[in-house]
Amino acid sequence: MLHGLGKEFKEDMEQFVKDIKADINKTFSNEDFEKEKTLIKQEFEQKRSVLLEKLNKESMKYGFQVKTAQNGIYMMPVIDGKTIEEEEFEKLDENIKKEFENKSSIVQEQIISAISEIKAIERASDKKIEEWQANVALLTINAHINYIKAKYKRNKIINKFLDNVKKDVLKNVQLFIEQPASQNANATQPVAPRQEPKQPWLNYRVNLFIDNSEAEGSPVIMDSNYSYHNLFGKLEYENYYGALKTDYTMLQPGLLHKANGGYIILQAKDLLANSLCYDALKKALRIKELNIENAVDQRTSMVMVSLKPQPIPLDLKVILIGSSNIYHTLLAMDPDFKKLFKIKVEFEDDAPKNEDNVMKLARFIHGFCEQEELLPLDKTAVAKIVEYSSKLANDKKKLSTRFNDLSEIIAEACTWAKLGKSKVVTAEYVQKTLDERIDRIKKYDSKYTEMIRDNTLLISTSGFKVGQINGLTVMTIGDYSFGKPSKITVNTYTGKSGIINIEREVELSGSSHSKGVYILSGYLGEMFAQDIPLSLTASICFEQLYNGVDGDSASSTELYALLSSLSSVPINQGIAVTGSVNQKGEIQPIGGVNEKIEGFYQICKMRGLDGSHGVMIPVQNIENLSLADEIVEAVKKGDFHIYAVSSIEEGIEVLTGVPAGKKDKFGHFPAGTVNYMVYEKLKKYAAVSNK
Repeated sequence: MLHGLGKEFKEDMEQFVKDIKADINKTFSNEDFEKEKTLIKQEFEQKRSVLLEKLNKESMKYGFQVKTAQNGIYMMPVIDGKTIEEEEFEKLDENIKKEFENKSSIVQEQIISAISEIKAIERASDKKIEEWQANVALLTINAHINYIKAKYKRNKIINKFLDNVKKDVLKNVQLFIEQPASQNANATQPVAPRQEPKQPWLNYRVNLFIDNSEAEGSPVIMDSNYSYHNLFGKLEYENYYGALKTDYTMLQPGLLHKANGGYIILQAKDLLANSLCYDALKKALRIKELNIENAVDQRTSMVMVSLKPQPIPLDLKVILIGSSNIYHTLLAMDPDFKKLFKIKVEFEDDAPKNEDNVMKLARFIHGFCEQEELLPLDKTAVAKIVEYSSKLANDKKKLSTRFNDLSEIIAEACTWAKLGKSKVVTAEYVQKTLDERIDRIKKYDSKYTEMIRDNTLLISTSGFKVGQINGLTVMTIGDYSFGKPSKITVNTYTGKSGIINIEREVELSGSSHSKGVYILSGYLGEMFAQDIPLSLTASICFEQLYNGVDGDSASSTELYALLSSLSSVPINQGIAVTGSVNQKGEIQPIGGVNEKIEGFYQICKMRGLDGSHGVMIPVQNIENLSLADEIVEAVKKGDFHIYAVSSIEEGIEVLTGVPAGKKDKFGHFPAGTVNYMVYEKLKKYAAVSNK
C-alpha cells in the first residue's frame, strides 16, 4: 500500500460506520417501512387466527375450548356450553372427570400440532421480514460500500474485507436500528459486571498499525530500547471488571514494523544483551515474516487466550553497529550470522584534514550547538576544536571521527563561557576545558611528577653520563594517558652471555619488548662482528619500574645506552628518547608521541628550562605532533628542542655530540668516532674470551 493510504482507509471506514448507522436508522424508521412490516405481521396474524379457529372447532368435538395466552395455548372443559374452572372440575362426578381426562390427550396432540404450525408460520414471517429488511438495507449499504471498493479496487485484501463487512451488516441490520430508551434507564443500578450489547460496527474499525503518511522515502529507524516488545510489537490488554480484555485495535507495532520497507540501525552490543531478541530477529529475517507474540507467556505458567495476528511480510535491511571483536565473535560462533549479515563496512577513526572535512566539522559543531541550544563558537574556538580533533587522531594531517568526544568538549566549553558571562565560545574557553579535564583526572600523573621532584624516582635531566639514558613511556589509567621518563641503564663486560634483558629474566617484560632487545644483538652483529666474534655480556634495565614493560618503542633508546656503555662516550641526560629500531639501525615510528614529549617537558620545566632539554623522536612521528601551545612556544624560543632522526647514527650524534662514524672501503671506522670506540671494545672482549 502506498504511503498515506492506510490513514485514508481508516478515515474512510470511520465515516462508513457513521453513514451506515445513520442511513439504516433513517431507512427503517420511515412510514413506508413500517407499513410494509405491519402488512407482513398482519398476514401472519391472519394465518394464526385461522389455525386457532380450526383448532378450537376440533377441540369442541371433544368437549374442550382452546384459549391463547402470552405463555402458550391451553384448554378448558366445556359443560352445558360453558367453560368451567379447575375448582369446578374437581367437584364433577368421577366418571365424567375420567371421560374428560381420556379426551384431553387427543386435544393436547391437536394443540401441539397447531403450535408447530404457528411457529413455522412465525419463522416464515420473520424470515420474510429479514429478507425484506436485508433487501432494503442492501441498497443503502451498496451505495457506501461500492464507493470505498472503487477507491481501493486494486487491493484484493481490502476488497475481500469490504465484502465481509457488507455480509456482516446485512446479518446484523437489526442491531443498527436504534431501540427506544428503556423506561428504567435512569434508575439506579448496582455496579457489577454486565454483558455489553453487541456492537458489530466495532469490528469494522481499522487499526492503523503504521502511519507513513508523513514519510518521505524509505523509513530509517534508530532507538535505544531493545526490549522484546519494543522491537517486535505487542498486544495490550485492558482490565474490565477484573478480567483482561483485548481486541485487534490493541495491537501495537514494534521497531521492525516501523522500519519495514526500509532500514533499522541497531547497536550490536545492546541487541546481543537480550538473546531472545537476537534469536527472534534472526528468525524474522530467515522467514521474512513478522509475528506478534507475547514472549512473556512462553516463560510463565500462566496461559492466556489471546489473538493470533496474521504474519506480516518483512522487507527490511538491518544494520548492526559494533566493534570488530563482536563481529569476529559472531562470525566464529554463530553460523547464521554470515548468512544474514553479508556486507561488512568498517568505519575509520579518522579522516583526511582537508578544507572540505574541516568545513564539515565546523558544520557539525554549529549543528550540535543549535540542537543542544548552546552558545555559538567563534572561529578561534572552531580552530581549537579542529586542532584537538587532530590530536585525537594522533596525526596533524587527519581529523578524528570520535564526534562524541568532541561534543563533550564543546558542551563543557559552552558552560565555561556562560560562567564567564560571554555570549560566544572562544579558543580561551576551549583551552580551559582541555586543561580542566586533565586537572580533574591527573592524580597519578601528579604523583609521578612529585616522586621525580623529590628524587624518589631518580631521573637526571642535566649533565652527561655513560650507559644511562632517559626513555619515554606512556601510562594509561582509565581514559587518561600521560607520558613520563624512565631511566634506562646498560652495563657491558666480557663474557658470552650476550644481551641480558633484566625485565625478561624476572618476567616483567612483554613479548614485544623482548623482541626489541633481541633486535639489538642483530644490529651489533652486522655492524661490528663481521671479522671478530661477538663476545660480550650486557645487562639492560628499566630502573625503578616494577609493573612490567612492553612494546618496542624503547629499543632505540636501549641501543643508544648500549653503544654509550661500549664506547664510554657519555649521553646528554637533558635529552629523552623514544623510537623503535630494526636490525639495520633504522628508526621506526611509535605511538603516544605527544604524551611522551609533554611528560618530559613538564619535568624539565619543573627543574628549569635552560635550552639544553629536548626529546628525540622518529622522523615519521613528525606527522603525529599536536603539542600544547606552551611547548610550541618553548621550542620556538629555543628553550626546548625536538629532534627527529631516522637512524641510530643520527641519534647517537645528537645524544653524544660525537660523530657516529661510517666504515670506509676497507671496513674500518674513522678513529675517534662512537662506532670506532665500540668496535675496539668488542675486539678487546673477543680477544679476552679467546684466551
